Amino acid sequence: MEKKAATDVFSQWALKGKDAGMERGHAASVNAMLELALPNVKSDFSAIDLGCGNGWVTRLLTELGASHSEGVDGAVEMIKKARETDSAHKYSHGTLPGWNPERKFDLVHTMEFLYYLEDPVEMITKIHDEWLEDGGVMIAGVDHYLEHVDSLTWPEYVGVHMTTLSIEEWKNAVESAGFRDVEIHQVAAKEDFPGTLVMMGRASHQ
Repeated sequence: MEKKAATDVFSQWALKGKDAGMERGHAASVNAMLELALPNVKSDFSAIDLGCGNGWVTRLLTELGASHSEGVDGAVEMIKKARETDSAHKYSHGTLPGWNPERKFDLVHTMEFLYYLEDPVEMITKIHDEWLEDGGVMIAGVDHYLEHVDSLTWPEYVGVHMTTLSIEEWKNAVESAGFRDVEIHQVAAKEDFPGTLVMMGRASHQ
């Protein structure tokens, strides 16, 4: 069966109101990720949520102290919903990795996005080189990874491409992109879920 574009699937989900369920489902992981990340950025930090969906994390980042927060997503209906919900923040529709922000950030947050790319390693390198200020922090969460066995059926079930990497391969990707102080965590684990795999690192442009 031919794979659908993930951006088309998520646009359909936005039209069906599934974005609210995604927000509820990811909230525990995102809160844990931000608890890890925020002590590592300055108090008036700038941030972007990559794969922002309906914009809920973009808004949350402002509530948590960001002086500038924006979002980008490849699903046009998700961006439409974000803009309809919230006129205070900037939401960009852009296909990644081709799209580029107009500025650099102290924090790049991304949840449940990277593995939809054919080459997530390329995107991680781009975040390090082009999206982050020197010393800025990336925090990235994925629920689809090799050690999360139940997730290995997702590409067929959803009908989209997913790049399956092990915990070690994700860690290597972050380190090879040039990040330092790399940390790997599994957060929000439950009895039937080994947790969101979280990668955090600090950009070094020296």
